[in-house]
Amino acid sequence: MNPWRAQVLVCAGAGCVSCGCRAIRDAFRQKVASHGLQQEVKVIETGCIGSCNLGPLVLINPEGVLYHKVAPQDVEEIVVEHLLNGRLVGRLLYKDPSTGKAIPKMEDMDFFKYQQKIVLRNCGLIDPNNIEEYVARDGYRALSTVLTSMTREEVIDAVIRSGLRGRGGAGFPTGLKWKFASQSREFPKYVVCNADEGDPGAFMDRSVLEGDPHSVIEAMAIAGYAIGASQGYVYIRAEYPLAIERLSRAIEQAREHKYLGKNIFGTGFDFDVEIRIGAGAFVCGEETALLNSIEGRRGEPRPRPPFPAQKGLFGLPTLINNVETFANIPVIILKGADWFARFGTEKSKGTKVFALAGSVINTGLVEVPMGTTLRDLVYKIGGGIKDGKKFKAAQTGGPSGGCIPAEYLDVPIDYESLARIGAIVGSGGLIITDEDTCIVDFARFFMDFTQSESCGKCPPCRIGTKRILEILVRITQGRGKEDDIDRLEELCVNIKDAALCGLGQTAPNPVLTTIKYFRDEYLEHIRDKHCRAGVCKRLRKQPAVKIS
Repeated sequence: MNPWRAQVLVCAGAGCVSCGCRAIRDAFRQKVASHGLQQEVKVIETGCIGSCNLGPLVLINPEGVLYHKVAPQDVEEIVVEHLLNGRLVGRLLYKDPSTGKAIPKMEDMDFFKYQQKIVLRNCGLIDPNNIEEYVARDGYRALSTVLTSMTREEVIDAVIRSGLRGRGGAGFPTGLKWKFASQSREFPKYVVCNADEGDPGAFMDRSVLEGDPHSVIEAMAIAGYAIGASQGYVYIRAEYPLAIERLSRAIEQAREHKYLGKNIFGTGFDFDVEIRIGAGAFVCGEETALLNSIEGRRGEPRPRPPFPAQKGLFGLPTLINNVETFANIPVIILKGADWFARFGTEKSKGTKVFALAGSVINTGLVEVPMGTTLRDLVYKIGGGIKDGKKFKAAQTGGPSGGCIPAEYLDVPIDYESLARIGAIVGSGGLIITDEDTCIVDFARFFMDFTQSESCGKCPPCRIGTKRILEILVRITQGRGKEDDIDRLEELCVNIKDAALCGLGQTAPNPVLTTIKYFRDEYLEHIRDKHCRAGVCKRLRKQPAVKIS
């Protein structure tokens, strides 16, 4: 039985931490104590609640009342009015932008009510530093079920039947990857979690590790049982200190409670997890480069085949999934493959987490069923474009993704539908642009990123991306040539065909899609020396000077 009359959940994802949420947490603890409520009200530092543009956020449960843009000086009023007197603090409630009406409950806000949370089921609702809160929400029950009542083959079959595909970008069927790793007869085997999330504007995996680290640990242990591995590694970049801190504590707690280590649940199964911290190279998000980095080698991709399931870490069979993929596994085991497969489309099952950012009104962490349209994400959940501007394009999949124009706002977001228009789902970065965006400069930005992050191992990526960037810079500076567009397209096709790894092969996507859907803007830059958005400084039209 819950002894607390109320819980004060202070959002402490990395974004809210940067906005001073811990001062708010401390103020709540002080005021709750000073008003004699410490036996009735529990103040919790939780993970990302989701609506980042409204932070710092405070959620009061069990009512589900969300206060936004809270400051330390607001805490006394919330404690006295809400927690003592049962009255809402109206000025801190979210207001519907169209009606101005206050919406007290989080579940009634458009940003939340259209979501379906599976991966994010615990984020923002539990204390990620307290394993007991995870256990209270069925945590580690899936691991117990697997170890005590399922064979390895049954576990893999459940993942296959769920239709879960890898959420790291490629969308390869997760269950098949597990099956291939299980069929290898070499030992030992390894389970690796790819938490090297480096896309500009992406914060999905980081937020899961900050808000619900035990879900990933539990899933890795289940994967270890399924393929016959006893050791797991989480590869995470050093730029995520909060995620590293909470994951490290979660691993320690899992060991203390015997969910990791020797003879788990008395079944004779051994499994442990260690963290490996990367130095922030974007290419280490590619699974073979990641393996090289764990081994202490230069972070460069390996030719495939052989694939990691046959020869991975230290030359031994290795299963690699990203954070979001793993976070789905406990739910699939507990609720069943058929339940999970109810969500999404025929070939893209389940949900997808997106980091919604850019020119949209409501930004933040979003989880929706696969097949949700871009229009619903932008206008229902995102609240539309800021300042009444027009939607111009959406960049999906980060710097390796594609630029989707307004004519495809109603395209379902799933692997097949986006591939048909030249884009990818990717890991989940979703950047929305408005009419003030120069699409040529937009493509230049992403190519600048991928070119600087190229490991340099293969010439198509090392040299080709540099040549593409040089042409894009020349165009944005008003020095473009008539044949530059043809040259860009030729370079992009050659790189896609010849680059060694997936990052190099997808690097041209932003350029190809912007040329395909916004060729007129490229031509304006080249022929008319004009940037309609006024972003390219050397192409801005200067106002006429009136001479008296």
